[in-house]
Amino acid sequence: MRTQANERRENDMISIDSDHLDHKALNDRLRGIKAPIQLTNCCGQRFIAAGMAPVSLSITGVPGNALGAYLNGGKIVVHGNAQDAVGDTMNNGTIIVHGSIGDAAGYAMRGGKIYVKGNAGYRAGIHIKAYEDKSPTIIIGGTCGSFLSEYQAGGTIIVLGLTAQQNPIVSNFPCTGMHGGTMYLRGSCDAIRFPQTVEVSRADAEDIATIDERLTEFCTIFSYDKNVVMEEGFTKIVPSSSNPYKALYVTN
Repeated sequence: MRTQANERRENDMISIDSDHLDHKALNDRLRGIKAPIQLTNCCGQRFIAAGMAPVSLSITGVPGNALGAYLNGGKIVVHGNAQDAVGDTMNNGTIIVHGSIGDAAGYAMRGGKIYVKGNAGYRAGIHIKAYEDKSPTIIIGGTCGSFLSEYQAGGTIIVLGLTAQQNPIVSNFPCTGMHGGTMYLRGSCDAIRFPQTVEVSRADAEDIATIDERLTEFCTIFSYDKNVVMEEGFTKIVPSSSNPYKALYVTN
């Protein structure tokens, strides 16, 4: 396979130095490459791999907003931090971030997985939803900012708090408008104020079994001891109503 700078067999990794490439030029280079891609010197370029499928992309540096937006398959691995809207409206595939991420991660995603070793900003999982046979997952290894799972309509959000120096592991107003899906928070949630429209309970063995495979995958990727992660137990949060806005508007 011939590129502008290199000649490679299709089963070799293509290396692209993104230094001095703006987001449009960089994404033009990415499209049409079927081999695995190593992207180096990334510095804030937006929309990387947006709408691509399948893709095998390894990134060093800091990708800009909307990494993997509308992603429809494959895997993106970031060896560092990422900015806002990671996995915006993604449909399938996996995004792995070995650092922390900005706000609105997984906005309206309806399939695939986002695994983050570090922390997430505000509104992680906003409008996350399930679609037909797809049910997305977001796992945050550290802590989350305010409005976690805002308007969540489906899928699974898990926050582990492994980097937390103190509780709570999520900030203000979690689960605001939540009307579908499930959230799991590692440890006790006594210090967290939830809205009256959700049910909060200790996760039992059956609950843990439903997320065990994904937790195993997360711990393997980031070299965590799963036994240590599981020692704290989990709190499960689900909506108590599919229509939490009923009291806010006139009767239909």
